Amino acid sequence: MSGLNKPVIVLVRPQLGENIGKAARAMLNFGLTEMRLVAPRDGWPNPSAGPAAAGADVVLEQAQVFETTAAAVADCAHVHATTVRKRGVTKPVIGADEAGRQVHTLAGRHAIIFGPERSGLETEDVALARNILTVPINPEFGSLNLAQAVILVAYEWARIGREIAGAGEALVQPTREDALPPAPQDELDGMIAHFEKLLEPRGYFFPHSRAGATRRTLRGLLTKPGWNHLEVRTLRGILSSLERPPEE
Repeated sequence: MSGLNKPVIVLVRPQLGENIGKAARAMLNFGLTEMRLVAPRDGWPNPSAGPAAAGADVVLEQAQVFETTAAAVADCAHVHATTVRKRGVTKPVIGADEAGRQVHTLAGRHAIIFGPERSGLETEDVALARNILTVPINPEFGSLNLAQAVILVAYEWARIGREIAGAGEALVQPTREDALPPAPQDELDGMIAHFEKLLEPRGYFFPHSRAGATRRTLRGLLTKPGWNHLEVRTLRGILSSLERPPEE
């Protein structure tokens, strides 16, 4: 499956080195090797990760560390947030099978983000995503550990990949020649920041007690269309024109 699109696995503020190692083991079982860590609690590298990885050393050796979730997914066109709760953010909700299909059929890099073991992803992390990834588990006991969550997603990605590769050209999604891939996350963040810069002095985020929720709603609105690079650049040009004083 080396020719198939592989997602980046992002562990946000993981707490234990053992869990990072177990997640790496889960990844490599299905051919995934790119792990990114956001502010790991006990720092990195972590001596407890190696034994728990049970031989998946290549994943740990290549793991990258970032200070923020936004930085970790900045080069990704599609971000999928794993959570059992929406946490006040309105996003499309998909299963692990649909996420696997999107990774294989939607152009651009995909990141799948997992939250800390104890609390899961925060609202600000989920707000970066294009959709929410969840699985149907016992509503009275929804307690997957980090490695279990990673292996579920990795398995579905691999299963869908085998379906596509094994069925020949019949299942390959045709791509329009004029279709551009979605813009990476850093370009999208720049556009959102540009909107906020123009709206702030006009009192759009008033009252202050609701400013956080208003910003999340704005982000959700602007991330939903899946803008490509040219569309983001066009919108930024429009905003720059609005910034300039009108000509006499």
